[in-house]
Amino acid sequence: MAATTTPSSGSKSLQGTGDIKPTVYRILFAIGLVHLLNDSIQSVIPAIFPILKSEMGLSYSQVGWVQFAINFTASIMQPVVGLYTDRKPSPYMLPIGMASTLTGMLLLAFAHSYWVVLLSVCFVGLGSAAFHPEGSRVSHMAAGGRKGLAQSIFQVGGNFGQSLAPVMTKWIFIPLGLFGSIWFTGVAAVAIAVQLYIARWYKSVLVTAPVKAKSAVKRTVNPVHRKRVMFAIYVLIFLVFIRSWYGAAMSGYFAFFLQDTYGMSINRAQDFIFLFLAAGAVGTFFGGPLADRFGKRNVIFFSMLGSAPFALMLPHVGMTWSYILLVVIGVILLSSFSVTVVYAQMLFPGKVGTVSGLITGLAFGLGGIGSVVLGNLCDAIGTTKVMELCAYLPLLGILTFLLPSDRKLREWTEEEI
Repeated sequence: MAATTTPSSGSKSLQGTGDIKPTVYRILFAIGLVHLLNDSIQSVIPAIFPILKSEMGLSYSQVGWVQFAINFTASIMQPVVGLYTDRKPSPYMLPIGMASTLTGMLLLAFAHSYWVVLLSVCFVGLGSAAFHPEGSRVSHMAAGGRKGLAQSIFQVGGNFGQSLAPVMTKWIFIPLGLFGSIWFTGVAAVAIAVQLYIARWYKSVLVTAPVKAKSAVKRTVNPVHRKRVMFAIYVLIFLVFIRSWYGAAMSGYFAFFLQDTYGMSINRAQDFIFLFLAAGAVGTFFGGPLADRFGKRNVIFFSMLGSAPFALMLPHVGMTWSYILLVVIGVILLSSFSVTVVYAQMLFPGKVGTVSGLITGLAFGLGGIGSVVLGNLCDAIGTTKVMELCAYLPLLGILTFLLPSDRKLREWTEEEI
């Protein structure tokens, strides 16, 4: 349990909760589990793409708009929720958000029109928007001095949940159709129960170590460096944009590429997507500890440019090599998934909810925009050309050189009593 923060805590404080506390692993694993459950529900949306296309006769563009609906809803609301909870921490925002997700799944199970599908995914998007900023804050509060590891535990749950989309397509939605969504109302109910447990811990921390304790020492950005910080956040957002677009191409359209190029069934194509996403979950887990050791900017740089040569090869190799390359790309590219969040928190110390909502919200929102654009391109020029074009995206990771080093970021902040 957290102890009351005093000025003797020095510069290592966390909005009044203090970095000197031990890491609370039971809470980290609990919030990681909820992230897994939340994102496994969220991954229902790309999982139903083949069903929507066949049962409702949708075009690639219409499929892209479904992904846009959930991602845009989440991306707009996440920073809003984060800004609100930075000012007024809300432990019970977690189960309330999951109740919205449960409603969306219930609607989706009985959706008989395209517009009801869009409405249901918006409810899921709102649930995601409520969960991610507060979930990231819980991870930050329970981290102690191991911020990178804590964020990795939190994010790997989400990435592993996302990796279940192809499995769900094979075993739930191809046999049952959209009605298979009804099973995920039970998943949401389990998540609500775990969130109530986390919320009680969160509330007790607020009582013993108030987030806005006046006695706490905080770190703030030196005003002299504010313009540099703003430039750095724009560069970071652009890098998230690139990674999200590539992820949207792989999770949303690579199965159709395999179908068009090799005549592969959608059922079998899901194995390839699962490999990519599961490998990404592994990369996410190891990315945080590696960033703690080698620096956050270095891991971001490696994740982008390190994956580029393999991404360029992927559209031009056979199926056997595709298995191998998808694993390599997933591990490397998504190793920076949690690191970008922690790096952004260093850029804006003390704004955990706002920054987490901004970065993870952008990942959803930009991925949604990517889905719409890529869907239109698939209709216009075909999936093969789209995959070949997307292979160049990781090369833009060269712009990571424009980000300040971790050491420089620490120099740009100062203590504030």
